[in-house]
Amino acid sequence: MPSTALLTDHYELTMLQAALRGGTAHRRSVFELFARRLPEGRRYGVVAGVGRALDAIEDFRFDDESLAVLRDGNVVDESTLEWLAAYRFTGDIWGYAEGDAYFPYSPLVIVEGTFAEAVLLETLLLSIYNHDSAIASAASRMTQAADGRPCIEMGSRRTHEEAAVASARAAYVAGFASSSNLAARQRYDVPTAGTSAHSFTLLHDTEADAFRAQVDSLGVGTTLLVDTYDIAEAVRLGVEVAGTGLGAVRIDSGDLGVLAHQVRAQLDSLGATATRIIVTSDLDEYAIAALASAPVDGYGVGTQLVTGSGHPTSGMVYKLVARGSGQPGDDGELVSVAKKSTDKISVGGRKFALRRRRPNGTAEAEIIGIGTPPVDDGDDRDLLVQLVRGGEVVGREPLSAARDRHVAARAELPLEAQQLSKGEPVIETVHLP
Repeated sequence: MPSTALLTDHYELTMLQAALRGGTAHRRSVFELFARRLPEGRRYGVVAGVGRALDAIEDFRFDDESLAVLRDGNVVDESTLEWLAAYRFTGDIWGYAEGDAYFPYSPLVIVEGTFAEAVLLETLLLSIYNHDSAIASAASRMTQAADGRPCIEMGSRRTHEEAAVASARAAYVAGFASSSNLAARQRYDVPTAGTSAHSFTLLHDTEADAFRAQVDSLGVGTTLLVDTYDIAEAVRLGVEVAGTGLGAVRIDSGDLGVLAHQVRAQLDSLGATATRIIVTSDLDEYAIAALASAPVDGYGVGTQLVTGSGHPTSGMVYKLVARGSGQPGDDGELVSVAKKSTDKISVGGRKFALRRRRPNGTAEAEIIGIGTPPVDDGDDRDLLVQLVRGGEVVGREPLSAARDRHVAARAELPLEAQQLSKGEPVIETVHLP
């Protein structure tokens, strides 16, 4: 795999150079990735990108090509380049498991190692977690609003080509049934789906010719796009060509709620009672919720999903929260450190986290212990799992596990989490001394 080492910011390397020269580079350090707040009005966030981050850490190596870029650009000096040539992360990483919910100041990732090893991962981890968690958080609201009706991710043409693949993966974690993106299928086994666009209909002399070609090729279970010309006529032609076993029709424009009722009535009158109705066209969680009473069987979501439905980043940061007080290799007591800048406060100390739950299993608080783990009262759930041990990835899991975890994590939240109206986080975060 290509090296991920240059997917970082210039100042990570200049900090490294200065720390190496100053003798502090090998101090034991603990970094924490967290969000100070949720996007405005959101009740919870969703952790995504864990698996991608683990892959990226494994490929974080300064190969000859990477070193040449740094040398030619005079980014760092020769002694630092020599250190980078042998770089391997040898520390430990703990974090929230993929698909879980998170809240303000949840310690989503805890990186323990030397300052030099851990600081270099900052930009890479933030890039992955900020993007993927934003997409998964939006996707979760959409699948919750869909209330069991399948959602299809189809935003590849509305974002960067690599962001499209990551978005498809994140949406799948948060409950989307499939994606239009074939690279997501190749890399992550995300199921894909798709049939035809308006250009296919326009290619043919008549709409009937287009439908006939599609049905002949893909079978009667295909989905016909019916809003190129006249929807009612297209529905009639679709059933005429495919028969009453037509799989589905897709509506991509107009008042989707009204049209869905009209199309459902027409399909039923033609005997196509099992033909499904799929709607697309700039849907978000609010539009999906508004269609709850319409006879819609599935939603295709593009632009609003891959832009985080108005919140394309999660606002996560990566801060040094504890460091050793002595020389390299000193495993003595850690010193808590924290940023105190106005509006950008961090909480010092190595964190431990559990989700406090009532006896019925409903979450009531995020409990963060500083220095020592919080005490489980019998109904609680530990949140941190080990992802990397001694530099080796130990936390990789199938994407299906993250999907299952998300269903369970969302189900344990209070009912207020289902509200799309703006509000405060559905549970509070409590730090214990």
